Amino acid sequence: MPLVRLDKILTDTGLCSRSQAREIVRRGRAAVNGIPCADPAEKFDPETVSLTVDGEPIDGPGHIYIMLNKPAGVLTATRDPRKPTVVDAMPEEWKRRGLFPVGRLDKDTTGLLLLTDDGVFAHKVISPKSHVSKLYEAVVDGMPCEADFAAFRGGIVLRDGTQCLPAELIDLGGGRVQVEVFEGKYHQVKRMLGSRQMPVLHLKRLRIGGLWLDSSLAEGEYRRLTPEEIQKIQPDILSK
Repeated sequence: MPLVRLDKILTDTGLCSRSQAREIVRRGRAAVNGIPCADPAEKFDPETVSLTVDGEPIDGPGHIYIMLNKPAGVLTATRDPRKPTVVDAMPEEWKRRGLFPVGRLDKDTTGLLLLTDDGVFAHKVISPKSHVSKLYEAVVDGMPCEADFAAFRGGIVLRDGTQCLPAELIDLGGGRVQVEVFEGKYHQVKRMLGSRQMPVLHLKRLRIGGLWLDSSLAEGEYRRLTPEEIQKIQPDILSK
């Protein structure tokens, strides 16, 4: 890969502006591969370089992938003038890199949500053509019957005529069900269950592809995905 100026590498991480990066380097606050560097114009390979500022490691300019345990009451959006969004809680250096949610969860829906700055990755995850499954658990007012299971497997037609892809309905008992879908239409799981006279009282997403929500994350907590976890989402499409 072509070598890139140090001040541009720092800027591309989202840490600071270009002028701020030059000042950081000139003041001797930056180190490259453990060696102090005071020349903003010195060039390095951004794919392999290890950076620190004031002794603290700095993420390289590659894409970032975040797992969030979304709490209720937070909008799946990048910004809103009145209500908190899932991006609001992210570190400033990530927000400066254009972090955005992959797909969406309703305001009152909780659970697994991905955020990234990688548009190609996001498109592959949410496109119905990729056939990436999403597993939800719901508390409903009602009990499923055999006709409901068959309706989900056949592809439910919603009241407005929207045709859903075949999905899986699993009865957990006690008013709890799981629903696995392969697309992400507006309020889809709630509307599918509602069409079968099972209004949703609470909804949580547990899994995207082969990636499960980390049970150690409390609602509102987040962490970066490992390369292995990224591949779990759907190895056959994300490697293309």
